[in-house]
Amino acid sequence: MHTDAVALVFAVFGLLLLALATQRLLRARFFAAGGSAVAGLLLLGVGAVIFTVSLNLHTYARLTYERPAAEIVFEARGPQRYRATITQIPSGEMQMFILAGDEWQLDARVLKWRGWANLLGLDAQYRLERVSGRYRDIEQERRDERTVYSLSDNPGIDLWLLSSRYPRWLPMVDAVYGSATYLPMADGARYQILMTQSGLIARPANAAAQAATRGWE
Repeated sequence: MHTDAVALVFAVFGLLLLALATQRLLRARFFAAGGSAVAGLLLLGVGAVIFTVSLNLHTYARLTYERPAAEIVFEARGPQRYRATITQIPSGEMQMFILAGDEWQLDARVLKWRGWANLLGLDAQYRLERVSGRYRDIEQERRDERTVYSLSDNPGIDLWLLSSRYPRWLPMVDAVYGSATYLPMADGARYQILMTQSGLIARPANAAAQAATRGWE
C-alpha cells in the first residue's frame, strides 16, 4: 500500500469518527461524542502528516535498478563559460543554466528503506538536487565566479533532512546520503547521467564528450 492510500485510509476513518461524534452530540452523549471527536481529529492529523510526507516523496524517482536520470548538453559561451541544457528522465523537464569553469557536477539525494518498508512498496528513491560548474585549478576555484543552481523544489515535509538529523524517529529509513558525479565541459558535448544502486554515474554520449574525457583524470 502506497503512502497516498495510507493517508486516505486515515482521513476516511477520521471523518467517520467525526460524523459519529456529531451524531452522539445531537443525542446529548457528550462524553462519548468527545472521545470520538478526539480520535477522529487524531486520525485526520496522522493522515495529514502522511500526506505531506508523500508530497515530498513524489519529488523523488523510484530506484530499483540502474536507470537513466538525465541528459546534459553543453554549448560554449566564452572562455570557461558554457550553457548547460539538462533534460530530466523520464519527466522530460528541461532546464538551462550558464555554468562557469572547466567541469560540471551534478548532485542527488538518495533515500534507502529497510526491508519491511520495501514490502510496503517503498523502493530506494532519488532526486536530482543541483548542478554546478567546477574549475580544474583549485586556486581558481577559490577566487573566481561560482555557479550553482537548484534542480528541484522541496514541498511538504523534508523526509531526507529529518531522517539525517533524527534517525531514531524514522526507523523505516535505512540510509540517506548524497551522491555526485562530474566530468569536463566542452562545446557540443552530451552526457547521459544514470542512477545506480551505488549512486550517480555519467557517460559520454557523443564524440565531443568522448574527446573531452579522453585522458581526463
